[in-house]
Order: sequence, then C-alpha cells, then structure tokens
Amino acid sequence: MESKFAIVFPGQGSQSLGMMNDLIDIQADIKELFNTASEILTYDLLQVIASGPEEKLNQTEITQPALLATAYATWLILKENSDLMPTVLAGHSLGEYTALLCAEVISFEDAIALVAERGRCMQKAVPDGVGAMAAILGLDEEQITQVCNDVAENDIVSAANFNSSGQIVIAGHKQAVERAITAAKDAGAKRAILLPVSVPSHCMLMEEAAKEFEESLNKIAFKEAKIPVLQNVDAKVKSSSDETKTALLEQLYKPVRWVDSINNMKSMNITKIIECGPGKVLSGLIKRIDRSFELFSTQDEASLKKALE
Repeated sequence: MESKFAIVFPGQGSQSLGMMNDLIDIQADIKELFNTASEILTYDLLQVIASGPEEKLNQTEITQPALLATAYATWLILKENSDLMPTVLAGHSLGEYTALLCAEVISFEDAIALVAERGRCMQKAVPDGVGAMAAILGLDEEQITQVCNDVAENDIVSAANFNSSGQIVIAGHKQAVERAITAAKDAGAKRAILLPVSVPSHCMLMEEAAKEFEESLNKIAFKEAKIPVLQNVDAKVKSSSDETKTALLEQLYKPVRWVDSINNMKSMNITKIIECGPGKVLSGLIKRIDRSFELFSTQDEASLKKALE
C-alpha cells in the first residue's frame, strides 16, 4: 500500500531574512511570481525578503504576503519535480491561505492581496502595545482556560493556538496576558513567555479585524478545492466556499486547532508530512504531537531534494 502524505504550510514566526536565497534560481518562473506579487503590493517583495530590514519583514502586513509567496514558490518547485499528490493540505494560521492557494481555491493574485489586507486589518484592530501573546508550556487546555478565566478581570485573554501537547499560546490584552503568565507559572507551567509579536491573533480582540476583512474576502470568488484542506477553526474540510470563507473569518478571533488537525491526518492514515516553506516550526510541533510521522522540511535546496527523494 502506497503511503499517504500531507503538506503543511507555516504561519507568522517562520519568516527570516534571505529565506528565498537558496530557491529563487531553481525555476525560471519563481522570479516572475515575486514580480507579480510586487506589482500588487506596490513594493519590491523579494528585495524586502532578501535584505530587509528585519523590522520591515516582521511587520504583519508584509510578513503575511512574504511567507505566502515563499511557501507557494516552494510548492511550485515540489510540484514541478514530482508527480505525487498529497492526500490533504493544512496551514497554520496564515498558512491556511497558502493551503487554499495550492488547492486552487484562490488565485495567487487574490491570495497576495487578501493576506496583505488581512495583515492591515489585524494591525489596525489593536494599537501597538495594547495586545500580546504568550507561549505556555506544560499545562493542558482545561488548566489554560481556568488560568485565563481567573485573571481576565475586564480584559480579554484566552487560548489562541493549540500547537502541540503541552504547548498552548494565549492572546489578549497585554496586562491580562502578563497576569496569565504569572498565574500559569503558579499553576505549574514549565515555561510561560511573552512572544515578540505586534498583534494578538486568534482572540476576540480580532473580531473587529474580521468584520473589516469580510468585505475584501466576499469580493473574491472561491473555487472548489482540488485537494482537501483542513481548516484551523475545527480541523475539518469544508464543503462549500461559504463555509470556507466563514472559517477564514472565524480563524482571526478563534483558536488554531493544530493538534486536532494533525490527529485528523493520523486518522486518514497519513504517514509522511512535508513542511512546505521556510523554517521547521511546524515539524517541531508535529513531533511533539505524534512522533510516528516521517517529517520533511523544504527550507533550502538540500532539504527540498531530500523531500523530493
């Protein structure tokens, strides 16, 4: 029996300066892809990825198209050099848009414009310094919920990413997140640390961003997926474009169910997972969820060759 495989796409936090350096010349059409993105964005995307400055690449409205274009370019290289078809796709947060792009639900032009607008809406929804996110290691979902409820007072703080067994990210008002860090340590967390992000994603502070973003999302025609995509809000495949769009909007202010997504892949008899895009963040999370998967990264030419083999 031929082993089934999945492809997953990273979200914010996986970006790095020079993340296309090793891959840009592998295929002639890759530079053209970045030229198209630059025309839509009205700045040179490849230039920002190659030489920054880093603070610019880390601005959420720039990070999002940069990561999407890099991961999609990597997908095109994989596709060009292999006739294997994944059983399912999934992306972590922003990576969900890359998954939908690769499943041909949306066009590259629409995807680039959408994620840039998504980043703009997110940044606008919460002024700098008002929100925060923190990673909590060593507490389960029930304990995290209790901690957040105990310290919320009149603020918002809740679980944002169920990343792996024992690693949950929380988000909300900065002062509430800081209170939750202290309470989590008191409750026995191994670690509880603030994350260097400018936007508190996947919590109710992003509800306004979702309302504003809905207008842009509704202008885009979604097609039927050529490959099933597990979406973040419930780790399920959606059966219509309306359901897909609703899940994308809810994803802004509801937690990412990454553990459920990987467990669902397991139940689909998937044995290999390729992380398509820069870094190995998702591979690290998957290893902590279930060590039985064979994992491949594609962050440079060497790892890409290994994945293709």
